[in-house]
Amino acid sequence: MSPHAHPHPLPRWATWQQKPFPDANLLLLHGRQPALIDSGFVAHADTTAAWARAHAGHIDLVVNTHWHCDHVGGNALLQAGGAGIAAGAPEAEALTRRDPGCCAAEYLDQPVAPYTVDMSLDDGQTLRLGEADWQVIPTPGHTPGHLALWQPDERMLVVGDALSDYDVGWVNLALDGPDAATTALASLKRLAGLAPRVLLPSHGPIPADTEAAFTTALRRAQRLVDDPAGAVWYGARRIFAFALMIRDGMPTGEVEPYLHARAWLTDAARLLDRTPETLAAELIDTMLRNGAIVLREGRLYAAAPHTPVRPESLRVPYPRAWPAATPPR
Repeated sequence: MSPHAHPHPLPRWATWQQKPFPDANLLLLHGRQPALIDSGFVAHADTTAAWARAHAGHIDLVVNTHWHCDHVGGNALLQAGGAGIAAGAPEAEALTRRDPGCCAAEYLDQPVAPYTVDMSLDDGQTLRLGEADWQVIPTPGHTPGHLALWQPDERMLVVGDALSDYDVGWVNLALDGPDAATTALASLKRLAGLAPRVLLPSHGPIPADTEAAFTTALRRAQRLVDDPAGAVWYGARRIFAFALMIRDGMPTGEVEPYLHARAWLTDAARLLDRTPETLAAELIDTMLRNGAIVLREGRLYAAAPHTPVRPESLRVPYPRAWPAATPPR
């Protein structure tokens, strides 16, 4: 996307690319040390790397807002080409230890190619990315290690999945505890207090009205705090839709057995006081009725726009089988 194709022009040293699911948007920061914020989904790593090379020649550093598969999928390929990888401290430490739960890849059944973290990022740290200094702001909630990046001169704020023009990040009350929604709300309030000129989310367009985007996001985040059951449902819908996107749908006869085998669904069922079988059936029925998924020729598909995925790209090992890593600096 051209820097002038949206209501808030970006400086000449920043190139933005809005991408449909299953990828996250990309922000390329030009200069003597070109940097990329997030790296998309593993199936499109070649495309991401080619786009970055075409615009910057090479990438010195990839900064991940968090470790979900749609944000770290190009890490391995870019790292093999010489880029360093930076991530929030909690996730950097877990990745270095090679915790089996890294990236929630196995838990969510979302593929991530093995990578290592070269730089651990903490609150208040300043990073030179491209031609500008950016401040690291931890924004836990969507994941414990989620972070935002703030460029005070241009008043640009990279928010990851904390919010978008139409949504807020789902929270995992099972993995991250009952206060995860409250934590996410506090992170949003911290970001809103910066009053940015430009808000750069990981999904969807750049909001035309940043103040209105925060107002709406804070209301949605408060709803997740006030309605824990609703927060669990919200996460389940998002995870299931993503599973359908990356698999080009699923035959109807395979959907319920697939869901019954998922740890995230078992946890959601426990929190909602249902059996996994009951929740799976309710989830499918609810999403069909509200149009979030559609039935075509015996397959269920996610209704939201998304880019096709090659099946072979999903065949990467879970983090428990990744090779050992060296500690980040």
